[in-house]
Amino acid sequence: MRSDLKKQLWKWRDVLVTIPATTVILLGLRFAGLLQPLELSAYDLFFQWRPSEKTDDRIVIVAIDESDIQKYNSPITDANLAKLLNIIKQQQPRVIGLDIYRDLPVEPGHQELITVFSSTPNLIGIRTVVGTQSGVAAPPILEKLHQVAANDLLPDGDGKIRRVFLSITDKRGKIVESFSASLSERYLKAEKIEPKLLDAKTKKYKFGKSILVPFKANDGGYVSSGAIVSKIEGYKTESYKILSNYRNFPDGFHTVSLTEVLEENIPKDIFRDRLVLIGVTAESSGDYFITPYTSSLFGKSITLTNGVVLHANIASQLISSAIEGRPILQVWSKPIEYLWISIWAIVGGILCWIRRYVKPKNQLKHLLHLPLGTLAILILGSGLTFGSYMAFLQGWWIPVVPSLLALFISAIAVTSYTARSAHRIRQVFGRYLTDEVVANLLETPEGLNLGGDKRKVTLLFSDLRGFSALFENVEPEQGVKAISLYLDVMTEVITKYKGTINEFIGDGIFVMFGAPIQRQDDIQRAVTCAIAMQLAMAEVNTELETMLIPPLQMGIGIHTGEVLAGNIGSQRRAKYTVMGSTVNLASRIESYTVGGQILVSEAVFNEVKEIVRIDAQMRVKPKGFNDAIVMFDIGGINDLFLPEDKEQLVRLVQPISMEWNAIEGKHVKAKRYTGTLSKLSANNAEIRVDLNLEPLTNLQITFIDREQERRMDNVYAKVVEVDFEDLSHCWIRFTAVPADVAEWLFDLRQASMIIPLAYEETELSS
Repeated sequence: MRSDLKKQLWKWRDVLVTIPATTVILLGLRFAGLLQPLELSAYDLFFQWRPSEKTDDRIVIVAIDESDIQKYNSPITDANLAKLLNIIKQQQPRVIGLDIYRDLPVEPGHQELITVFSSTPNLIGIRTVVGTQSGVAAPPILEKLHQVAANDLLPDGDGKIRRVFLSITDKRGKIVESFSASLSERYLKAEKIEPKLLDAKTKKYKFGKSILVPFKANDGGYVSSGAIVSKIEGYKTESYKILSNYRNFPDGFHTVSLTEVLEENIPKDIFRDRLVLIGVTAESSGDYFITPYTSSLFGKSITLTNGVVLHANIASQLISSAIEGRPILQVWSKPIEYLWISIWAIVGGILCWIRRYVKPKNQLKHLLHLPLGTLAILILGSGLTFGSYMAFLQGWWIPVVPSLLALFISAIAVTSYTARSAHRIRQVFGRYLTDEVVANLLETPEGLNLGGDKRKVTLLFSDLRGFSALFENVEPEQGVKAISLYLDVMTEVITKYKGTINEFIGDGIFVMFGAPIQRQDDIQRAVTCAIAMQLAMAEVNTELETMLIPPLQMGIGIHTGEVLAGNIGSQRRAKYTVMGSTVNLASRIESYTVGGQILVSEAVFNEVKEIVRIDAQMRVKPKGFNDAIVMFDIGGINDLFLPEDKEQLVRLVQPISMEWNAIEGKHVKAKRYTGTLSKLSANNAEIRVDLNLEPLTNLQITFIDREQERRMDNVYAKVVEVDFEDLSHCWIRFTAVPADVAEWLFDLRQASMIIPLAYEETELSS
């Protein structure tokens, strides 16, 4: 059987090595930014492939072209600009965007222009925030009226405008809305559409039918393209950016010239209820940019886009996404991108590996074998590209270049790379087993053999109290985060004391001391580890408090004895573990614990009794065992101690009625009983019930609030002490209490504080 296993590993040696190596190399290249130019080129190509869209009738551009400059000079005078705005205003547009710098007067007509500015509340002027100069100020009157936006654009390293600002912070720390965003927002107010904040932490907004999420420095194919730095002032700006999903207009926007407007030679109502942008389109202005639609392949001249047209396109994108749900370009999170790239590396590697074993019957088929394999890879590559393009049309930019490279490189490398790495295997195993178990499996001749040996092992079982009930009242993501936090902290403690984690059982942990490596102080380390684990719960609960999750408590049981330890299972699946009655008893001891408690068997106590603090002891007869056992409640070892329980029971002003069911194992018994709660502390209570109870019985309780006429359900507790002269009189410790019930019990206790009673600690015994 060992020979068969070696053959299987050798058979898949290339795939096991090549696929991870290819993925890591590609992700490294991507992280270093070496793939960014290729990814941005593919991004541009998708734009150029995209079908044309109809002209957006909601936007009109008033263009100041070369003929207008010749006729009215440049810059146009304040008088002509005021006349232009008055003519446009007569048709009652929704909003007017003035993409012309007007920080200084251009006489004649400056006072007339100020009057127009003051009387046009739907007019937006421009200023700059960042750049190689100190920027251009806005018209003072518009600045005073808060009718100014930033017209800064964000070129990539190759000069193309792929990302656009929605807002930007200036040198004084003031947030300035972008020109396009301001225009579209004011336009959409008439449609009763305004941005609504969904998540302040991620700055996620709902804008009509669209969702806006800021584009971060390393999103998509970008690497470290974060803050914009002003070369002169030397400050970094914080901004809200998105990917611009430009519209592909065959004929641009509806455009009229300055001359046509001033001579009133324009169609009737061309501006009515529309967004009107005014800007210079003359080539002599130099206000031109390159976009993803720009192509210079095969020596063709580069087509540039005018600034006012670019702002109109961005505004059109925002308006269309808010009203019609036109996609805002989004990207995957980095883990999903990495998984996607890894999948294509796996596909390419496995496909070539499978093709490698196709045995041609004759030389002709042998010659055709490689081209057929290559054709399969090419078909997959074409499908990947087409699928990425279709996703782009739906608003998703996914990493097509690294995925294609992963597919092709892994397919090529798997046919030539034949080395094996024991270190790599150790890393993979190390995620599931401790280093000692891995060493036992890989470095000893009998490591992979089924079977084992009998040895003395100390076993520690831990389990959270009430976590299952808590999990039902929190979001799944929060629950998983909480249990992961708990397991991370506990794993650190267990590793510190050289315990071997055999298994995570839901929210429980099964730890071995003495397998696979035996040490002289296994029992002492197990008890010390248990104390340290309980102390570490303070760290866990501090973190949970920040997540608004109630504190958790853990019970721990420890037993030592002889077990069968080794590789146990079948030839297809085996696991290093321990078996025997010692394991069952250790698990049973843990089931008797309450939160914050450590119970050990007599066998453990006899080994450490000189160095431990005993808080209590009890005798029980576990189910499935013939004889009763003695358990000891451990409160400390050497110089490591748990805080002593000094809670005071408070007599309630009015006893609280309750109903309860006994719990056996994981099952709630059907028969329901009644009782009363008479005394209460933070974690304990004194009750009377209509049935004699035994110590360590688990209860499911419903309290009845007669004043508010409500029932407080899903309270769990364990009987910790019984009055043996009156078995219906007992003391319980709460193991799980819903938040609303905990608050109600707290109020009861506070209201009854006038009669405090010291809790009389009594040694638990059967």
